[in-house]
Amino acid sequence: MIKLERLTKRFGDTTVLDGIDLEIQQGEIIVVIGPSGTGKSTLLRCLNFLEQPDGGRLTLGPLNLDLTQASKSEILAARRHTAFVFQNYALFANKTALENIAEGLIVVNRWPRAKAHQRAREILERIGMSDKANAYPASLSGGQQQRVGIGRAMAAQAEVILFDEPTSSLDPEWVDEVLALMKQLARERQTMLVVTHEMAFARDVADRVVFMEGGRIVEQGPPSELFHAPQDPRTRDFLRKVLPAAEPL
Repeated sequence: MIKLERLTKRFGDTTVLDGIDLEIQQGEIIVVIGPSGTGKSTLLRCLNFLEQPDGGRLTLGPLNLDLTQASKSEILAARRHTAFVFQNYALFANKTALENIAEGLIVVNRWPRAKAHQRAREILERIGMSDKANAYPASLSGGQQQRVGIGRAMAAQAEVILFDEPTSSLDPEWVDEVLALMKQLARERQTMLVVTHEMAFARDVADRVVFMEGGRIVEQGPPSELFHAPQDPRTRDFLRKVLPAAEPL
């Protein structure tokens, strides 16, 4: 179980996250939606300590941390419980697909190279890219690069995978293959916290959809409720803008 309490993040005089409370149960798929610039990606980055929070507490497995005072060892422990999938893939250009997946296991988990490479081969088979084990990122399509990025997160066997708009940098023809892999993980009940603009994915896959605006959680609930009968006028206004006209609230 993951529990965030009163998470706050400021950039200068601007409060980007304003007292976020959120709980995620094991095996739950949470999708976060909302206007651009409302703190969705910052929420994920604070969870993984890619950004330093200005306030709040985090319970993550056995860890219970004051987010403003976490030590280096506590941050490393928290990162072992999470895996991050970036918008722009964040692959090492000088490493093959296999090496990109194995790198975290070798550097962070201290696995022997042979064991890490065997795990990477297993992951490549699961994501349908065994034939690309020795390919470098420059020779892969955007969709293939993002699948390697997801494979790297899968290899870590983290308690939760954090997806930061994983399809936003993709050409339209590559979006479906990435979403298909994410749906596969959802069927396997991998705990996932996903920031996305893919409303169909949120509707079909999420156990719970969280709507954020202005650095706060405005409303949350099952997709059947939030998409069809949102309670807050800000949620209704947002959904009217992003959902096709043929899909009434």
